[in-house]
Amino acid sequence: DMDAGVLESNWLTPVSRLLILVGRTLTSMLTTTITSIAMLALGSFLFGFKPTGNTFAAILTAIPMLVGLYGFGFAFAGIILFMREANTMVDVGSFLVQGFSGTNFPVKSLPYWLIPVSLMLPLTYGLDAIRGLLLKTRTLFPINVEIIILIVFMFVMLWLGSWFFYRVERRVRMLGTLGQH
Repeated sequence: DMDAGVLESNWLTPVSRLLILVGRTLTSMLTTTITSIAMLALGSFLFGFKPTGNTFAAILTAIPMLVGLYGFGFAFAGIILFMREANTMVDVGSFLVQGFSGTNFPVKSLPYWLIPVSLMLPLTYGLDAIRGLLLKTRTLFPINVEIIILIVFMFVMLWLGSWFFYRVERRVRMLGTLGQH
């Protein structure tokens, strides 16, 4: 919204700010879902990929992971409001979260002193549990423990992220710096 120049006008609408954030991601989630299904179909057709595990359980495991990521995203949006530099923050944040969560390589391959950082991210447990359920790989913790951690993260991150976002949003409005983005 800052890049498009509509942040201020959107902020003036009588809608919850978190609802605006959630609404912006629904189309992204739909696009990602369609792309993922197409990639799985293509992988199946070209390479013979077939998940050996429980697809339904993996989808159910993804739900608390995504909700927990929403809370993380709320806090991140607050940081962007405060710092007033969205593009750099999004690029750096995306790189760090992907690197520490095991998106591109197993978390166990990180240096031992960085593993605690990755264990603070809900995406780490979600991806690990989903891989374990679909591909029957070894997980960091038992899958039921990872799912419990994901559910706890879901509630904690939603509360913490929305609390932080509302505090920063109120502060930015009081300072009058929202239009300076």
